[in-house]
Amino acid sequence: MAESSTDGLYGSSQSPNRQRDRVTSGEVPVAVYGLGKMGLPLAAVYAETTGNVTGVDVDPTVVETITDGESHVVGEPGLDDLVAEQVDAGRLTATTDGSAAADAARIHVIIVPTLLDDENEPNLATVESVAGDIAAGLEPGDLVIAESTLPPGTCRDVLRPHLASESGLEPDEFGLAFCPERTSSGTALRDIRGQYPKVVGGVDDESTRAAAVVYDELSDNDVHPVTDATTAESVKVFEGIYRDVNIGLANELGRLADELDVSVREAIDTANDLPMCQLHDPGPGVGGHCIPYYPHFLLGRTDEPMAVTETARRVNDEMPAVVVDRLERELAATGTDLADASVVVLGITYRPGVEETRASPALGVIDGLRERGAEVAGVDPLVDPTDYGARAVGIDALAEEAFDAAVIVTPHADFDRIDWPGLEPMVVLDGRDAVDLSATAHREYDLGGSSDGRPPRGSPAREGDAGSTETNERAAAADGEPAAHRTDGGNDV
Repeated sequence: MAESSTDGLYGSSQSPNRQRDRVTSGEVPVAVYGLGKMGLPLAAVYAETTGNVTGVDVDPTVVETITDGESHVVGEPGLDDLVAEQVDAGRLTATTDGSAAADAARIHVIIVPTLLDDENEPNLATVESVAGDIAAGLEPGDLVIAESTLPPGTCRDVLRPHLASESGLEPDEFGLAFCPERTSSGTALRDIRGQYPKVVGGVDDESTRAAAVVYDELSDNDVHPVTDATTAESVKVFEGIYRDVNIGLANELGRLADELDVSVREAIDTANDLPMCQLHDPGPGVGGHCIPYYPHFLLGRTDEPMAVTETARRVNDEMPAVVVDRLERELAATGTDLADASVVVLGITYRPGVEETRASPALGVIDGLRERGAEVAGVDPLVDPTDYGARAVGIDALAEEAFDAAVIVTPHADFDRIDWPGLEPMVVLDGRDAVDLSATAHREYDLGGSSDGRPPRGSPAREGDAGSTETNERAAAADGEPAAHRTDGGNDV
C-alpha cells in the first residue's frame, strides 16, 4: 500500500483514538452524495456525529430547501428538527457542485439510487457519475463509502477501477468500502443511529478498518465487518431477495383462500406461532425502491439458475392483475360489468405515510382497471392521483360520489376517517385487511381473507359455481336479504 496523507483515515499511522477524535471533531470533512429519502437522514446523522458535512444533490430545489434549514423529505419523525439544527449550527451545508464537495472532503459517502433499465438490468449510470465527481477531488488517504445498494462485485469491478482511472491514483492509495443502508422510510433516523448492526466490507482490509472507525462513531449498535466489499454487497441484496421470496410465497398462499374457503391470513398468523415459521402477509403486490429491484441485481447475471427468486418476482408482479381479476368477478356477481364500472382506488403510494410511488402495486391496479374499460378515480393524501391515470377525489368528498367498487391498496392512516356506512353501497376489495365492513351494506372481498378468520367473499364453496349472481339471489331470497349484501355468521359471502 502506498503511503497516504495524514488528512485521511485510509492508511493513517495515527492511533485509533486520535482517528476517532478527528472524525467526531470535524477535522475529517465528509461529503454525502444524494439527499433523497435515505440520503438526507444519513447526511443529517453524519452532521450531528462529525460536525462537518456537505450534502450533494443534482436538484437545485433540494439544495435550496436544505440551505434554508428545511427538509424536503416527508414522513420522517425528527428529521425536520435535526436538519434545522445542523444547518443552523453550520455543521451541514448543501451544494449541487459534487466536484467541489469532493475536493474539500476526505470521507465520501454515496447514497444515490441504483435503478433498472427497460431490460431489468441494473443501471449504474448515477453511481458512476457520482464516482466521477469524487475522483475529481480524490486524494491519497481518502475513504469512499458506498451505501447505495449495488449488484455484488460493483465496488471491486466497477467503482475501484473507475475511481483510480479518473483520479490518477493507484488503487491502494485510497479506501473503498461497502456499508449498506439498513433503513426503512418512517424510521430512518432511528435505523441509521443504530437500530441494526452496521455491515462493513472493504475492497481491502484497510478499507474495512477505516470504515469501521467511522461507523463505530455513527452507530450505537455493533459494527459487523465482513470479509470484503462483495460479501457486504451480497448481504444487502440477499436481505431484499429474502423478503421478496417470502412475500411471493405469502401471495401464492393467499390466492388459495377462495378455493380453500379459509382465511389464509388467519392460517399464516397461527402458523407464525412457531419461531421457525415467519411467513409475511399477502397483499396486492410489492412496491418501493428496494424489494422489487434487488432480485434483478442477481437474476440473469449469474450462471447459476435462480428459479425460486425468479418465481417469487413473477408472483409478486402478477398481484395487481390478480386484484383486478378478483374485483371483476365480484362485480359480475352483482350484475355489473367491470367495463361499465366506476372504481375508486384508495392509496397510490406503495406504503402508508410514505410519499413514494415507485413500483407501487396501485399503479398496476389502475392500469389494469383502465385497460378493461373501467372509469378509475383515486384517493391519496400524499400524491395527486391524476399523475397516475386516476381522477383525483378527496377523502371527505367520497360521500358525494357513487362508485360501483373501491379497492384498498395502501391503507393510509387518513383513511380511518372514511365513513363507510355513509357511502353508497358498492363492492369493496380490501387488499390489506384494513377494514371490516361486514356490518355495512357493502359487499366486501378480503384478499387472502381477514386475520380474524373471515374468508374472502365469493369463494366457490360459498357461492356455488364461480359465485354466480343467480346463486346469490336464490340464497339471499331465502333469507330476505339483498343479494349483494348477504352475510353469514359475520362473514361476507
